[in-house]
Amino acid sequence: MTKRLQESLLLEAEQTRVGPPPMYQVLLLNDDFTPMEFVVLVLEKFFAMSRERATQIMLKVHNEGRGKCGVYPRDVAATKVEQVAAFARDHQHPLACVMEEN
Repeated sequence: MTKRLQESLLLEAEQTRVGPPPMYQVLLLNDDFTPMEFVVLVLEKFFAMSRERATQIMLKVHNEGRGKCGVYPRDVAATKVEQVAAFARDHQHPLACVMEEN
């Protein structure tokens, strides 16, 4: 192989920067039917909150219409949303849980 051919076959390493994945916040939405105690239970069970912290978030949901449960990578956030929805459905409550890009 000629030197010129060898030089043309060399590829330069390209530096690429991969940033962190986008994060999503998981939110509970207020409704007029789900008991406050059930919302506290959901926050303790699926978001590992203390009773005190769960009560604070529940009151925020109740008074402001929505409350942030946590911020997670997309797959984790989607799983938590589905777990909460299934748990609420199993207990016949209309509690809504959504995720939004943070």
